[in-house]
Amino acid sequence: MPLPETGAPWPPRQWAPHYDEMRINDAWYSGDRDRLAAVYRGQQGRADGRRRLWGRGRPRPGHHHQDGRLHIPLPADIATTSADLLFSEPPVLTVDTPATQERLDELTDADGLANTLLEAAEVGAALGGVYLRASWDTTLGPRPLLTAVHADAAAPEFRWGHLAAVTFWRELVCDRAAGGTVLRHLERHEVGRIVHGLYQGTADNLGTRVPLTEHPDTVALVDSLGPTGDTIETGLGQLTACYVPNIRPNRRHRGSPFGRSDFQSAHDLFDALDETWSSWMRDIRLARARLIVPDGYLRDHGPGRGASFDDDREIWQTLNIPPTEAGAGITLSQFAIRVEEHERTAATITRQAVQLAGYSAQSFGIGDETAATATEVTARERRSMITRDKKARYWAAPIADMLHVMLQIDRLLGFSRITPERPAVMFGDSVSEDAQTVAHTLSLLQQAQAVSTDTKVRILHPDWDDTAVQAEVDRVQLESGAAVPDPIQLGRFS
Repeated sequence: MPLPETGAPWPPRQWAPHYDEMRINDAWYSGDRDRLAAVYRGQQGRADGRRRLWGRGRPRPGHHHQDGRLHIPLPADIATTSADLLFSEPPVLTVDTPATQERLDELTDADGLANTLLEAAEVGAALGGVYLRASWDTTLGPRPLLTAVHADAAAPEFRWGHLAAVTFWRELVCDRAAGGTVLRHLERHEVGRIVHGLYQGTADNLGTRVPLTEHPDTVALVDSLGPTGDTIETGLGQLTACYVPNIRPNRRHRGSPFGRSDFQSAHDLFDALDETWSSWMRDIRLARARLIVPDGYLRDHGPGRGASFDDDREIWQTLNIPPTEAGAGITLSQFAIRVEEHERTAATITRQAVQLAGYSAQSFGIGDETAATATEVTARERRSMITRDKKARYWAAPIADMLHVMLQIDRLLGFSRITPERPAVMFGDSVSEDAQTVAHTLSLLQQAQAVSTDTKVRILHPDWDDTAVQAEVDRVQLESGAAVPDPIQLGRFS
């Protein structure tokens, strides 16, 4: 299919409910008070905007009340924890051909694949999914690139739940005032080709198509386009982009191919947490010591200039103050701070929010914080580990597909002569055993005569290949006397 027609509404209306939900999730993920307020003030007539802390109007300019609302960035913490559980240890990528493995390692190291996956996983946890895109730019180096595209900047086309094509867009010029101009670059990925287009429109309309030479960010693409003037023919039998759902199913949109955000159904809890902390901070503000003094203690500054009380003054002259029920002295006013009530409420809300997202409270520092072995940590955080394993299954195939595409592009553009292969993806341990625990385990296995030297080396060095493991086994056996050196090879006999 070609790029959209002139004057098409943008973003595409068929995905409007998903984009609306992403906009709300993005506001919570960003932690920006203004964006949260803008989202919920625009929904005052809807159920989701009623009684929201961030849907309430701000104090008027010059009003004596300050905006005491406080945002706690729990949503961002949830998204970061999700990414850390998946990719704090980079996945191990392996192929059968040594030359291809060497080139794959070069590409992943040079491209910073581990950091790209961390970014993609964090954004995907917030928005419900993320796209991986294989591309290239010879000015950056002779290698293909893997980039992450956020889900709210893509218009996908699914077939049988699988991505068949996708159009990414970015705004190069943005004037969102009434009738303002928005210049968008559209990049459509189809099987075997990538189509580019530049459109000049408005905030909600794609507008008319203009030449790619109209903006410096798209001028460089012109030299790569084919005879049609807008298409790069890749010749590959698969897409140069893929969609990675955060997790499925999408409870709010059953049957949708889009993934489910970790924030889905948790907005009420996020709002309640901000309400709790705002109340707590209000208690602190109100509990500041204040002095209530009679008018007679005030120093008059003259007509129209008001009066003030000097709390550093040590000597006061006799004042003619009429008696009152509270007496004629200075009264100290200081309210109690409900620390325990607020803390318990906040902890309970946080626990509910993270459990709804599929994680254990211990992953967020709630509960027992004593030192523990990796086995004990895994037991405490079993819920988080289950969610992590579920998400890993959604990530494994797209990562393998995109790396396979990168290897094909690498050969197609002449950057290398390797034979492209689809790599196997193995996720690392999110919790690593400390050296003392591993040594104790190996010692017990050795005493029970239930483990070989080869297995012990593999347990101690899980990232080593077979050659390195065998070399270490030979050294261990030689030093321990389990293996006798060949005297002929040592040259001890003539």
